Amino acid sequence: MRTKVITVQNVSQSRCRSTGFTLIEVMIVVAIIGILAAVALPAYNDYVRRGQQPEAFNALALYRSKMEQYYQDNRNYGSAATACADDPSANSWHTFPTTIKYFSFDCRANTKAGDAKQQSYTITATGVAGSMSGYAYTINENGDRTTTQFKGVDSTAQCWLTKSATC
Repeated sequence: MRTKVITVQNVSQSRCRSTGFTLIEVMIVVAIIGILAAVALPAYNDYVRRGQQPEAFNALALYRSKMEQYYQDNRNYGSAATACADDPSANSWHTFPTTIKYFSFDCRANTKAGDAKQQSYTITATGVAGSMSGYAYTINENGDRTTTQFKGVDSTAQCWLTKSATC
């Protein structure tokens, strides 16, 4: 009777041939990547959105500054209820830099009840592109900052909201 002798060399060769990953190992890696993506993607989108908000805040502050300059020269904020400081001799003082791409701006004079002497205004920045759709910020002649829309929901916050729905 012949017996087959198993040597150490034969055993090590059979173990070397089984390389690669099992299906369970691959599924575990896919699950871990999915969990990380589910947490990281919303955080990244929020980070990008907060990076776009200063565009509105800076432009509103610039617009308000120009409104105050106009007031110093004219003793009012504009002659129409539909546009602020609509003086054609102002040389487009209310134009914004061409780099603004996430917001549109609107200014209304005579926004207070009973204001017959153009002593009030409200400037509104409304999100128009990308992740800023659903956001709206305002400022008035007193410097009162409000958020009228935040993450697509109407708001009455008396500040400019950035991260959460509370000041």
